[in-house]
Amino acid sequence: WFSGDDVFIANENERQEYVLNENGIIFVGNARYIEARAWYYGQFQDLLNICLTMLDLSLYYRQDPAMDVSRRGDPKYVGRVISSMINGNDNDNGVLLGKWQGSFHSHENPSRWDGSVVILKKWRQDNYRPVQYGQCWVFAGVMCTVLRCLGIPTRLVSNFNSAHDVDRNLSIDKYYDSSGRSLNIGKDSTWDYHVWNESWFIRPDLGRSYNGWQVLDATPQEQSKG
Repeated sequence: WFSGDDVFIANENERQEYVLNENGIIFVGNARYIEARAWYYGQFQDLLNICLTMLDLSLYYRQDPAMDVSRRGDPKYVGRVISSMINGNDNDNGVLLGKWQGSFHSHENPSRWDGSVVILKKWRQDNYRPVQYGQCWVFAGVMCTVLRCLGIPTRLVSNFNSAHDVDRNLSIDKYYDSSGRSLNIGKDSTWDYHVWNESWFIRPDLGRSYNGWQVLDATPQEQSKG
């Protein structure tokens, strides 16, 4: 609400939606059949200490506590730390462990989650061991909760026929033999859908034209620190 803050949004309707709203819809499925899932963010449900503990458990804080704490007023930095801590890929006591195939019988099937509060409180109850299991919309839903709890306006974005370019050439490559049969070469893929977050803040490091919605993705596609 303060016009001098890095996360200031002038539009009151957007403040109500992206900061204060505890309920939302996450779109999943595929381009021909889009499913709307209700999600309870619950950012005001006694979660602040959990979110602050998340910052203290991060590898950033462990490596340099003074530097980490001094940068917690910067939403760019906080967004990067939280996006790392939502998943447990880096052995940093992250909130969720991802799983996309195989059996889920020994833990929670990702499709059964319908809110962030129970996940975050289970994480604390289990002494900050990753909760099993999450997939992209679960990572994004929990990330939205934590960032809104910390005062950063945040929303979810769903993308269908979502390209995953592994070799970073900005194209999805498919290979065929001379008779038109598909060859199992290359690791590029197209997912039915993918869900990530956008947070609203200014970018003094990049210039005014980059102010506004910034992409953050907590789904652990590849390891972030090696």
